[in-house]
Amino acid sequence: MAVEGASLLESWRDEKQSAWLYRHVSDAESGTPLQLMFLELAAEAERQGGLWADEMAKVGLAPPVFRPSLRARAVVRLLRHFSPATLRPLLAALKVRGLSVYTDTHNHSSERSHRVLSSGHDLRAAVFGLNDGLVSNLSLMFGVAGANADDASVLLAGFAGLLAGSLSMASGEYVSVRAQRDLFDSQIALERAELEQYPEAEAGELATIFQARGMSPEIARQAADALIADPDHALLTLAREELGLEPSGLASPWRAAVASFLAFSLGAAIPLLPFGFASGSAAMFGGAVLASISLLLMGALVAMFSGRGILASGLRMLLIGLGAAGTTWLIGRALGVAIS
Repeated sequence: MAVEGASLLESWRDEKQSAWLYRHVSDAESGTPLQLMFLELAAEAERQGGLWADEMAKVGLAPPVFRPSLRARAVVRLLRHFSPATLRPLLAALKVRGLSVYTDTHNHSSERSHRVLSSGHDLRAAVFGLNDGLVSNLSLMFGVAGANADDASVLLAGFAGLLAGSLSMASGEYVSVRAQRDLFDSQIALERAELEQYPEAEAGELATIFQARGMSPEIARQAADALIADPDHALLTLAREELGLEPSGLASPWRAAVASFLAFSLGAAIPLLPFGFASGSAAMFGGAVLASISLLLMGALVAMFSGRGILASGLRMLLIGLGAAGTTWLIGRALGVAIS
């Protein structure tokens, strides 16, 4: 009984907090078509909160005075400075629905379009991973070389930078993608429970979102009822329409970590290559040449995503990379002189 009461109380608090957040999001959207949608979602959340209160009464519990959580209050403070679209991940974690209005996910008409977008994102991430590895390790090696270190010290610094940077990038990517999946799994579990208990309420929320997209109330309700009638399809639709989450866009945490590790490692290895057949200043010069060519090529690839001129993008990437390496060389030189 105690476990059931605690679960009912948590569900009641979730709905009350959602209603409280909806009203604040509505205030942030004042004067826009979305203001009414979030007010209607607030009313629906209040109604669902009332249903949970009724369930609590059946087991002899009375709802306490509602107080929003510290995290919810922090997000509301952020809403004073940032738009709801910017804070979408934070709002989704707090059970705010209707967030798909801030994305164009619903415009992708097929699974193939999702794969194309995902591939483009993966390629862009790989390019920036390569760039991070190249610039950071080139700068590290130039900084050590600037302090008049011998080849062994420069090589050791380069390999240490490659390994440390790759592991750091991989672990960070794993944590980030794992967090996205955990959020999705928890929200889907919550939606599944609500769909089983209150399908009419879920249909009402969907209809409200569809109306905000321009559907008439009658058509919106018919579409929502048709979707809710198929539980499996309804869950995916609720994830997209209410939470703004795209199931097919979720990457594997391990795959993302390995890809990040390999991309950074490959970039960081470029300035190390000349040490296989040269030494001293010649090896450092060879590393700078290889790095320059790589930076120009990566700048050209970035231009494919940004729509900017290939030459301008390549030169900008080159100047930034060599500028970072030159700066660390000067710092290393100054430190080497000071220590000696």
